[in-house]
Amino acid sequence: MKKWILVLLVSFMITAGSASAQCSICTKTAGQLGEKPAQGLNSGIIYLMLAPFTIVGYIGFRWWRAEKLNNADIS
Repeated sequence: MKKWILVLLVSFMITAGSASAQCSICTKTAGQLGEKPAQGLNSGIIYLMLAPFTIVGYIGFRWWRAEKLNNADIS
């Protein structure tokens, strides 16, 4: 099971660099800024996106671990 989590984490890290995380308004704004500021805008959007996903992932992991321990006690 740990191998799948590691593979999933690595695949997200590899694709995060090439992700284009912009809404239509941000795309128009980034097009007017130039290439370097647009890349900074993309990086900022991805950075801000990671915080909620990290929090939800941590809560999910704690819940999964608690359920796993509860099921081990029952068996």
